[in-house]
Amino acid sequence: MNSSISIKGLSVSYDRKTVLSNIYLDIQPGQLYGVLGPNGAGKSTLFKSILGLIDINSGRIEINGKTIKEQRKQMVYIPQRGEVDWQFPATVMDVVLMGRYPFKKIFQRLNAEDRKIAMDSLEMMGISQFKDRQIGELSGGQQQRVFLARAICQQADIFLFDEPFVGVDITTEQKIIQILQKLAADGKTLLVVHHDLSTVRDYFDQVILLNQRLVVVGDTKTTFTEENISKAYGGQLPILHKTAIHK
Repeated sequence: MNSSISIKGLSVSYDRKTVLSNIYLDIQPGQLYGVLGPNGAGKSTLFKSILGLIDINSGRIEINGKTIKEQRKQMVYIPQRGEVDWQFPATVMDVVLMGRYPFKKIFQRLNAEDRKIAMDSLEMMGISQFKDRQIGELSGGQQQRVFLARAICQQADIFLFDEPFVGVDITTEQKIIQILQKLAADGKTLLVVHHDLSTVRDYFDQVILLNQRLVVVGDTKTTFTEENISKAYGGQLPILHKTAIHK
């Protein structure tokens, strides 16, 4: 089976400090992956490497057997809410339509088909009634749904989510995970940086445990064990980890 994302020997450092060391990963389509590890483990750096946003020290990354540059349109990144300027004067529809820009040539306008795809994405996320609102007027959960709608609007194959459940209510969290699970069932590839260990077993098919190096990757049922979590988190092991394992 071909990997959606093939990572061989990836190492990255900032200011001579190693952030990721000799990472080997084969990420398969149709699976929902949870990316877990303590602060500073290199989770966001892994995403930036896959997206080609940073220089890497060594290693090779292939997307669907091709270079990152060749497959950029097939990847979509959903950042943490804290990274976004919510005062930007854009409506919800404006933001979602940004998902269509990778398919347009310079100066080419959006058309009726683009708007229909955007509207369908908003309806899927249950927020079509907010399409003319300024993005900053929405609640945290609604804003996260807008960014997920933009990602769906891009019709990508690979989705990278950086902590999508931070600052959202439980209703929105359940809605988002249902959408992610449906995308996986449709054969998409999804990587989700996640910090709440208590929901890992319910949410993810596969887990990747990182702490600058790859601790372990595999099926959640067999890989998300107390021993492996301790290896990944060390002294930062969350107090509630026993509840997470034995739920």
